[in-house]
Amino acid sequence: MIEITVDEVNSRIKNREEVYLFIYTPLCGTCSLAKRMMDVVEEMLPSLQISSMNLNQAPDFAQTWEVKSVPALFIFQKGFRVKEMYAFHSIMYVHQLLKPYSLMEKGEI
Repeated sequence: MIEITVDEVNSRIKNREEVYLFIYTPLCGTCSLAKRMMDVVEEMLPSLQISSMNLNQAPDFAQTWEVKSVPALFIFQKGFRVKEMYAFHSIMYVHQLLKPYSLMEKGEI
């Protein structure tokens, strides 16, 4: 995952780009586990460019998009948040959630 700033995220959303954003805080143990899951899923779905953002450095983003807790995964399409996930049950669960987006990125859907 590539670390991204809140300005970069906001710019991509404003430009109506696809954004797959893993949101975390550095001292969160559950976030560390979820990040490892996301790293595996990213290897399984290389067509997705998944970004990560430290929520401690983005309080305005947290308020604007009403981030309820961390870890979180937000998916933006055409300037809209189309999906949010807070429970990282398993690698397969996350994979199944992201796989349709991967197929869209590759033009298979």
